[in-house]
Amino acid sequence: MGNSCVAGSGRPNQGQSQEGIYQKLIESPSPVAQTTSEALQTTSEPRQTTFKWRIDGFSSLLDKGEGWTYSRVFHIRGLNWYLKLNPRVTKDGDKEEYVSLKLEMAQPYVASGTVVEASFKFLIYDQSCGNDHEQHQVSHNFQRTSKTSGTSCMIPLTTLKEKSSIFLVNNCCVFGVEFISVAAAKSNDVEFIRVAAAKSNDEEFIGVAAAKSNDVSETLFVEKISNTFSDPQVYNWNIDDFFELKSPSNSPEFELCEHKWFITIYPYGCKNDGNYLSLFLGMKVPGTLHENSGSLIEVSISIKSQETAKHRKLSGRCQFSKNSSRWGFDRFISLEDFKDPSNGYLVKAKCCIEAQVGVIGSSEME
Repeated sequence: MGNSCVAGSGRPNQGQSQEGIYQKLIESPSPVAQTTSEALQTTSEPRQTTFKWRIDGFSSLLDKGEGWTYSRVFHIRGLNWYLKLNPRVTKDGDKEEYVSLKLEMAQPYVASGTVVEASFKFLIYDQSCGNDHEQHQVSHNFQRTSKTSGTSCMIPLTTLKEKSSIFLVNNCCVFGVEFISVAAAKSNDVEFIRVAAAKSNDEEFIGVAAAKSNDVSETLFVEKISNTFSDPQVYNWNIDDFFELKSPSNSPEFELCEHKWFITIYPYGCKNDGNYLSLFLGMKVPGTLHENSGSLIEVSISIKSQETAKHRKLSGRCQFSKNSSRWGFDRFISLEDFKDPSNGYLVKAKCCIEAQVGVIGSSEME
């Protein structure tokens, strides 16, 4: 993801920075792009403004090390979003660890050439009184090439963990995002968006909402490492002829950790730009799964080198549910690096893709 979703054990082998190597651990692409301006102006959904994310078992998340954990996908003002949290971010020259919180626009993406200008607040809730206490206001122009915005150092981790903390209570922490305004226009009309959002009283256009009772909330339960539901399990997909693959192509179905899965590959990128190879992991969702229930999965996807131990491996902690059943990387590796003989990823048209899965928690939406 121009931004990263990385778990402690799933670091890449390329020596690049986290912010530079990942091109979105995201829901798998939809063939239909959202007509954003119409969605924002005509949606009949309740005027929700706030997503509240309760993380129960926060110390277990810390024990898993540095890395991004993703919320469930939520729908506000005609668009799909999710939050992602990294509780162990450091600044250059500063040994202090901070909690980072970011907002990302999920699939389906806005149409090419469309800009969504959003103003919103990141929140950490004061659990002694139930009100938000720490607020960080952010404005960002979301578009296909810029889908993430956030605060890299929202609060020091030591402050969060203090015995007198009002933020971390009974091993539970509550984060959130509150939307102030959301508006869309073609990218060459950005100035018009700003003027309209500032002056218009049309709430359907600027996306202002007031009904707190209609807001969306999720509770995420993170398992202790010693009580993890299932140890990580691995599947290898051996591809005999990469050049015969269609875009997209799916692996045979396989079972890991009591769930059925498949890998999806886009040989020339999910955007068909011919520069990157895209990989996604999909869960075959059982019909008995309630739409409000989800599983927190620690995912690692690798392209294995057939000549060295230097595999290309990217990872993340993502939530799979009935409405978010596929996640992955749209820029997993450049085709130039993938085809470079010295890397050993593609040998005589053969390659091997590995998926590693572990169930580390569960969630419920309200």
